[in-house]
Amino acid sequence: MSLRPQPDREFVLTLSCPDRSGLVHAVTSFLVRHSGNIQESQQFDDRLQDRFFMRVHFDVSDPGTSLEDLRTGFAPVAEAYRISWQLHHAATPTRTLIMVSKFGHCLNDLLFRWSIGALNIEVPAIVSNHRDFEPLAESHGIPFHHIPVTPETKPEAEARLLELVDRLDIDLVVLARYMQILSNDLCKQLEGRAINIHHSFLPSFKGARPYVQAHERGVKLIGATAHYVTPDLDEGPIIEQDVVRVDHSQSPDSLVSLGRDVEAQVLARAVEWHSRSRIMINGNRTVVFR
Repeated sequence: MSLRPQPDREFVLTLSCPDRSGLVHAVTSFLVRHSGNIQESQQFDDRLQDRFFMRVHFDVSDPGTSLEDLRTGFAPVAEAYRISWQLHHAATPTRTLIMVSKFGHCLNDLLFRWSIGALNIEVPAIVSNHRDFEPLAESHGIPFHHIPVTPETKPEAEARLLELVDRLDIDLVVLARYMQILSNDLCKQLEGRAINIHHSFLPSFKGARPYVQAHERGVKLIGATAHYVTPDLDEGPIIEQDVVRVDHSQSPDSLVSLGRDVEAQVLARAVEWHSRSRIMINGNRTVVFR
């Protein structure tokens, strides 16, 4: 009786390519050749864009097969089918840098989930333009970097951030209610690896105190949106959204409290899905294999 492969023998392959016949067969044949056993497989055929997406979580029984062996073995398949792909250990945590300003609900939620092992991430640093959450970072043993931002120092501040991203080998930057607009250049450098969260009142209620504005207009739904950061402010590919129903009896403070809960939950789901390679960018949209 064979033993079940250890967690370090489990891998995730994600791919996208022009749609054509034989793709699934090519992938499964590659897995058979390398003693692969599929644990989970999901696929999506975008017929409007004529593009195919696939995520496969598999284990390998042969202890002599390494990650590099698998990557080398899949390269000819990828070339033959014009596949864009990634292949890595399933258990490898995503190195995540979290950015925050003066609202800490999303930061606190992410750190709690991380501390109990509910997120497949590690957090080498927290960055903020204020010092409010330095004690929270210290309580979790995470280095805190205070990078103040003014119109005059913005280029220098972003250069310091990029230096941290490079030095700490960061995979993902999370804007957990970081209330600074990133420059177009920084957005491009972080393309596909920066996630933002905001309330879903945009574009109707912009600027300060959006929940008060929404209350004054008598909204019946409040929600949140998590999306990838792009130079188009708050218009990047959407990862996750959620809403909660409200009514006339609730105060502005009640809406704020409910909104914070939704924001935290939506951001946590987006971070978890990204860390598990469950999200693939498809132009201005995303494919999310939940």
